[in-house]
Amino acid sequence: MVTWDDVRRIALGMPGANERLSRAQRHWRVSDRLFVWERPLLGTELAALGDAAPTGEILGARVEHVGAKEALVADPSGVYFTTPHFKTYPAILVRLELIELPELEELIVEAWLNRASKRLIAEYHGR
Repeated sequence: MVTWDDVRRIALGMPGANERLSRAQRHWRVSDRLFVWERPLLGTELAALGDAAPTGEILGARVEHVGAKEALVADPSGVYFTTPHFKTYPAILVRLELIELPELEELIVEAWLNRASKRLIAEYHGR
């Protein structure tokens, strides 16, 4: 099972990434653009999801576009989900206790690539 320490290590390993705390929740940004974040469900989201609402830790992550999000939500593993709040937003919610470390790494790198500047992306690919 992955932990918030894994998320932190991977996110902060990306060029230009930093961590902030907002309302006691961790956010990771690049060039002041959010790419992954700690995201507990809100009361309205819990009500909308009903019995399907997860109880564990949840990570939010930016994706390239809504189509990418829909593909992840369709994955039968149950790792990924969304709520009405994110309906038209290119972001996915992730059940941290279900995702494997290699998949988490891929997700965070992709989220970072979607938010980083061309200069930072070139730096990352040049490593």
